[in-house]
Amino acid sequence: MPKLMKRADIPAFLTAIAQGNPDPKTELHYATPFQLLVAVVLSAQTTDVAVNKVTPALFAKAPDARAMAELGEAGIGPLIKTIGLWSAKARNVAALAVLLQERHGGEVPESREALEALPGVGRKTANVVLNEIFGHPTMAVDTHIFRLGNRTGLALGATPRAVEDQLVKRIPKEMLKPAHLWLILHGRYLCKARTPECWRCPGAAWCAYTEKTPVPSGKKPAKA
Repeated sequence: MPKLMKRADIPAFLTAIAQGNPDPKTELHYATPFQLLVAVVLSAQTTDVAVNKVTPALFAKAPDARAMAELGEAGIGPLIKTIGLWSAKARNVAALAVLLQERHGGEVPESREALEALPGVGRKTANVVLNEIFGHPTMAVDTHIFRLGNRTGLALGATPRAVEDQLVKRIPKEMLKPAHLWLILHGRYLCKARTPECWRCPGAAWCAYTEKTPVPSGKKPAKA
């Protein structure tokens, strides 16, 4: 059973992993709230890098909801064929564009209920949009945050929702919005799935993980 990080250590841990990145931004490329929504829908079960390769051509043809609805599933599909589940995603993006036009005048709504009513938009996608676009203190638990929460002891849970609820409860309110991306980026580049690079983690001193990886030969440990 993983150990729980001390609640008093959480601010110090987050401050440490945020070094040099006080105002983090998503790595998905977008110019408008609509484009971010589409990019997040496309990113399910694939990487941000893969999504960023297809969205320039897609957004050049359909920069807003009206144009995307007109492009339709048949027009979207060929532009996103290199990403996973592209056929279902093309169908969802076309349908959500239509609904945005019909229900919200083409604008992305600032409402969890309205967002989750759109095709292809679940709780995680809604949390990303609410956090990134509208500044809400939400926590979108992806595979990185789920792993990191349980490994470090920051938030223990058997499901993404359980980890989300614990993070929202345990992280100081003033740190919750940026913590979403701090944790994603930390899990993506340092606290990796197979071999976490504990030796260069600035938050290691507060982390409850007991099997920390040693410093490789010729490397220097991070300073907390």
